[in-house]
Amino acid sequence: MLCQDCKKKDAKVHLTQIVNNEKVTLNLCKDCADKKGFNNPFEVQVFPLTQLLSSMAGLVTEKKSGKEEKKCPVCGNGFSDFSKLGRFGCGSCYVTFRTQIAELLQKIHGTAVHKGKSPQIPTGDLLKGWQEEKKLQDELRKAIEKEDFEKAAQIRDQIKTMISKN
Repeated sequence: MLCQDCKKKDAKVHLTQIVNNEKVTLNLCKDCADKKGFNNPFEVQVFPLTQLLSSMAGLVTEKKSGKEEKKCPVCGNGFSDFSKLGRFGCGSCYVTFRTQIAELLQKIHGTAVHKGKSPQIPTGDLLKGWQEEKKLQDELRKAIEKEDFEKAAQIRDQIKTMISKN
């Protein structure tokens, strides 16, 4: 598609705007877009997603300070490394730091519970473990509602054991 102004170069900037309930599209080359003052806000500064996640993770990490930090058994990184780098060291970190990740998701999204579609094909022991934990969480909630606190304590201990194994 050629630039609508100079009709010489390929259009690289595509601007769409609604004016009086009509869609107006402008396709310009980089030079013509610069002349008209259309700038890409992300060219000047990269979107700080890493910094955003790191700062949120830092809030979760600060609460836990005082104890020796848990380390990933595969890569050796701690959750504080995620706070600094904005990414985990390996796939095993997701299992190791699942509690902190849940807290982080709670802060960002308001919930840490996935309510969308799940894979139709079971993906091994990890999925079975999550399903078992969800079942135990439901049983725990029902036991608390029935005020059967002895059973609730047993279920709570089962969940803690299950989480600590991961």
